[in-house]
Parts: sequence; C-alpha cells; structure tokens
Amino acid sequence: MLISFLTGEPTTSPRKSLIDTASTHYYHCIARCVRQAWLCGQDDFSGKNYEHRSQWVTERLQLLVNTFAIEVCAYAIMSSHII
Repeated sequence: MLISFLTGEPTTSPRKSLIDTASTHYYHCIARCVRQAWLCGQDDFSGKNYEHRSQWVTERLQLLVNTFAIEVCAYAIMSSHII
C-alpha cells in the first residue's frame, strides 16, 4: 500500500499492481444508487415507476461488452444496484 507523504493517508494504486491476472479471471463489480434513489422498479416513496431503465441498462451493458471485448458471466439489475 502506498502512503501519501503529505497526508499520511493511503493513496490509490494502479490496477496492474492490485490484480494478479495469472490467478484471477473473474471480477465482481457492483454499482449502487445513492440517497435512496431507485434504479428501476416501483418507488413506493414517490410513486414513480422506473422499470423502463432495466432495458436501458441491459442494452448499455451489451454495448460495453462489445466495445471492451469482455465477457459477462452473470449480472443482476435490482431496484437499488447492479451486480
């Protein structure tokens, strides 16, 4: 871990020094909504329905898979996050 000379706090490290590609071929990625926002589904608080976003996320994921030449083994789109 790198430590900042000025603050004494840990600093970020480049991905190539964090991941051993010889032993790890799968990565778990997650993106969460903040401030109780809804990604998709029915928001009981506001009464709004955001289900239309699920198709948009699926299409965007397919575009990114093709663009970056990666494979997705599985994914889940939930009301407050994507796994």
